[in-house]
Amino acid sequence: MAKANTSEAIEALAAEIGENIYIDIAKWHLYLRDAHLHTVLAEQLYPMLVKDSLQEDRVLQVLENIPVKLGGGKREVPLIELLPMQCQVNLMDLLEEYQRNL
Repeated sequence: MAKANTSEAIEALAAEIGENIYIDIAKWHLYLRDAHLHTVLAEQLYPMLVKDSLQEDRVLQVLENIPVKLGGGKREVPLIELLPMQCQVNLMDLLEEYQRNL
């Protein structure tokens, strides 16, 4: 049963991330749900939230370690390079709020 609850919690976190956080490409806002990056990000951030170990530098490291393929895979760019600063701030706020509600 805990596995189902964990899966549901990760899905809920992914939905929040996907609806509110976007990458900026040529002034186009591509939300992470549309880029199919919200779930992988939620899966990596969720353990920090349940362990009450959310730290900005650790979140930034996760963003640095998620490659985003561009041009059909010809190039990879770390997710952090595509997120505007305001989205990074919004992500931290979202994660802090989510952690408070756990």
